[in-house]
Amino acid sequence: MSIRIAVIGAGLMGADHARIVAEDLPGATLQVICDMDEVRARSVADDLGAVDVSTSPEGAIARDDVDAVIIASPDFTHAPLSKACITAGKRVLCEKPLSQSPTECIEVMQAEAAAGAKFVMLGFMRRYDQSYVEMKDALSKGSLGRALMMHNFHRNVETPASDFTGAMAITNSAPHEFDVVRHVLGCEYRAISAYQPKRSDSVVAPVVMVLETDDDQLVTIEVNNNAAYGYDVRAELVGEAGSIAMNNVAYTRTDMKLASSTRYDADWRGRYHEAYVRQNRDFLRFVETGVFPETASDCWDGYCAAQVAQTGVKALETGQKCAVDMIAKPEFYMTGKGITA
Repeated sequence: MSIRIAVIGAGLMGADHARIVAEDLPGATLQVICDMDEVRARSVADDLGAVDVSTSPEGAIARDDVDAVIIASPDFTHAPLSKACITAGKRVLCEKPLSQSPTECIEVMQAEAAAGAKFVMLGFMRRYDQSYVEMKDALSKGSLGRALMMHNFHRNVETPASDFTGAMAITNSAPHEFDVVRHVLGCEYRAISAYQPKRSDSVVAPVVMVLETDDDQLVTIEVNNNAAYGYDVRAELVGEAGSIAMNNVAYTRTDMKLASSTRYDADWRGRYHEAYVRQNRDFLRFVETGVFPETASDCWDGYCAAQVAQTGVKALETGQKCAVDMIAKPEFYMTGKGITA
């Protein structure tokens, strides 16, 4: 039986998720496109052959003809709508962040634990990117020896808004690194420092963070939201016996006029399209079987990203290294990777 999916949010991310459901998920039906802007919802629905549209997120979640939900609406709606899905007993793939508030993340975790099963899969799609898959595999096989450091940089062409700040670089951009590094290294963070150089103009300067893990490793993360030249994400994992580094993904190279060049993407969508497809296929299996995917991020991971980001903002504002103080991991999330309803 086909799994009927509602996509909440018909903006850039929502439309991309809807297209994956319609074109890349055999066994899934694009049932509802929901957006406060009905014209936008109808445009996406007509383009991709969705069965219906809605302007009520809560109404879409409650529908009898919806089996599962993808949340791609504005960030502040993620936690409330995730809780609505838990109440309705429907699995949900929620775009990151679960919330920028650690307290709100805890509330979602409490709702999920009270329900007795995992319902929320969080959209940290980089776990599914082949580069990070190979890094984690190399570390797991022991070929690199003990992991010592992981260097990361995350660069965008320009900020999405003129009022973008260094704090927003930490809370909006860096959580992808916070999560995927935890996933690759199998660690938690103990402390974070954050620094920002001075630019000659008024746009936000890069933010550089240094994190210490609970296994005495060092992690560096640079977020440069005004890199100008293109979208560029890279990482290097350094071990005692060697290192493994991510290559820029470029399918062609142009050679002419005594020069050789490759292109960068303008944003993340092309670079991570395959990761999104892999993630969404895992979500479909989660809905079908009730078994939470081994690779996926859960609500605990969402809380960790929010807590590290909040502490990173404090470190940037104070100019001091700050301890990352997290709650004890709930027993539900210690044993819950394979929990079924």
